Amino acid sequence: MGEMIVSMDQDIRLDTTRARLSNLLKRHRELSDRLTRDSDKTMLDRLNKEFEAARRSQSQEVFLDGEEWNDGLLATLRERVHMEADRKADNGNAGFSLVCHPEERITYRVGNKVICCLDGSRIGIQFETSTAGETYEVYHCVLESKSFLEKMIVLEHTIPFFLPLSDLENDLLFSNAKKFIDNVGDLLQAYVDRKEQVRLIKELFGHQISEIYHSLPYHMIEFSMDDCDWLAIS
Repeated sequence: MGEMIVSMDQDIRLDTTRARLSNLLKRHRELSDRLTRDSDKTMLDRLNKEFEAARRSQSQEVFLDGEEWNDGLLATLRERVHMEADRKADNGNAGFSLVCHPEERITYRVGNKVICCLDGSRIGIQFETSTAGETYEVYHCVLESKSFLEKMIVLEHTIPFFLPLSDLENDLLFSNAKKFIDNVGDLLQAYVDRKEQVRLIKELFGHQISEIYHSLPYHMIEFSMDDCDWLAIS
């Protein structure tokens, strides 16, 4: 009898700890989401407008596939944005405005990525994630280098702060910019896929799930169901 009472007390304490942990993680997610939305909203609105204006000013949109998408293309884009910035600076000093050459205004589309030249020696990448064949969320990343010979850096972005963008920048951007852009696109799509999977789990099995929580990037998901033990998905 004594052992049963001890076991019941342990179960109660464990359930209480789980409930507190679940509530803590829920409050943490809500706070993080709110802070992210508030801090990124202005930047998101500004970059959306800037990308839309840049794409409207392009003379054509080129679809790339296979070997057409390479670091050589990015080097060409870098050269174009620096030449245009230099011409604008020279013409500004001379007291008249610059008329951009239309052949230099090209938007490139590679899968779910849109790449275009932005003012001020910058290259913009727009990542269009999708789910069930429909565009889901759009993210931006702006690259900049002070000169054609200097390495590019991530100047600003709207990618969630909890995804390892800085690690990819440090590991890949200088040595292989194409691979950096591709990996960021894959990372965002995987994040959106996992988030949508959790939404579907809640929608389809919400009546059976007693508790569910997940990490911010959705790479760890834990839930309990009324008729089975705790499960973990990673």
